[in-house]
Amino acid sequence: MKVNDRALFPFKYADHPKPLDRALLASNASPTRRRMLLGHGPEPQEGLFPVDEDLTTQEYEELHETFEALGASTKLVCLFFTADPERGIHAIHWGDAHLEPDRTFTWLYSEQLPVAPQPLM
Repeated sequence: MKVNDRALFPFKYADHPKPLDRALLASNASPTRRRMLLGHGPEPQEGLFPVDEDLTTQEYEELHETFEALGASTKLVCLFFTADPERGIHAIHWGDAHLEPDRTFTWLYSEQLPVAPQPLM
């Protein structure tokens, strides 16, 4: 879903309660998910040294291409949550997550949102 210049990116990172800092992108995650996170997520924090554009590979460049329908200036708002069918959503967080090469996330900003209690049936 796109709202103004922001794209909402819901991502279930576990089916049991798990801390946000332990979220991991599955090794079999689709190339589309990776492109969304890399192309529209926040820029990585300063590294040890700058990487010149002429030193990047074609594959790396293709991963960072933006989706035409979103536009190059669209920023990603990550909505990471844990949930299961019996108890519903355990926890949900929103913020700016940068995907790291090891499939973990560095959060430049995150905030936990309140979860509504499940009604008794």
